[in-house]
Amino acid sequence: MKRVFISQPMKGKTDKDILKEREEAVKRVIEHIGEADKIEVIDSFFESAPADARPLWFLGRLLELLSSADIAYFAPGWEEARGCRIEHICADEYGIEILE
Repeated sequence: MKRVFISQPMKGKTDKDILKEREEAVKRVIEHIGEADKIEVIDSFFESAPADARPLWFLGRLLELLSSADIAYFAPGWEEARGCRIEHICADEYGIEILE
């Protein structure tokens, strides 16, 4: 079983848009792995974050989740999102397989 972390830009997007993009990411990872039952998607979409949560709060939580991943999928536009870029650096530096 491969644990998959999805990194995606979220700024300015609705929850519906984010979840739709995540579904597409899962499809691409399944294509890469070959079988849907061989992946576990790490739930990294916080629908009930604290109201006063700052960007670093989210990043800290996301890096913790990334640390348990075998594969990190980076959705289109990740290069433009500060948090995604940091996640990409961490995945690369710590040997997590990267899919773009």
